[in-house]
Amino acid sequence: MVMIIFAETGLVFTPFLPGDSLLFASGMFSALGSLNVAVLFFSLWAASFLGDNTNYWVGHYLGQKMVGNKKIPINQSHIDKTQHFFQKYGKKTIILARFMPIVRTFAPFVAGIGRMRYRDFALFSFFGGLLWVGLFVFAGYFFGNIPLIRDNFSTVILLIIAVSVTPAIIKVIKR
Repeated sequence: MVMIIFAETGLVFTPFLPGDSLLFASGMFSALGSLNVAVLFFSLWAASFLGDNTNYWVGHYLGQKMVGNKKIPINQSHIDKTQHFFQKYGKKTIILARFMPIVRTFAPFVAGIGRMRYRDFALFSFFGGLLWVGLFVFAGYFFGNIPLIRDNFSTVILLIIAVSVTPAIIKVIKR
């Protein structure tokens, strides 16, 4: 779980990994007694923070060389959308992006390319990770023992995925 969260936030070419649903499922498994929720939360938060920081520094030092390089699978439209998001929301993008699949992966990379001041980036990443990991892990933990949710685990995970991608779908439909 830790490696998946690190990879989703830390590797610019892995935006397809299931962060939100994995965090919820992890919290749910913790509620069933298989994982200590405090250790789980801290481990996943640390993975998200370290992943963000890795992605920031990759963007900072290698980003310009990577974008447009046909050997590296980076979708230019994802970069463009994330840059637009930064123009609209500024530093808050680092926190808001945590709750948006795909943008979550590209925001630290674009912040690095754009030379966002590292101290600001780290602060927003720190709190964004706390909010993102905390919301989904503890939602899974507290709701995981409710029979309706526990007995319909697959449906709940699919609903989380659907809710996560709904803003992107709405935006595409509006165009």
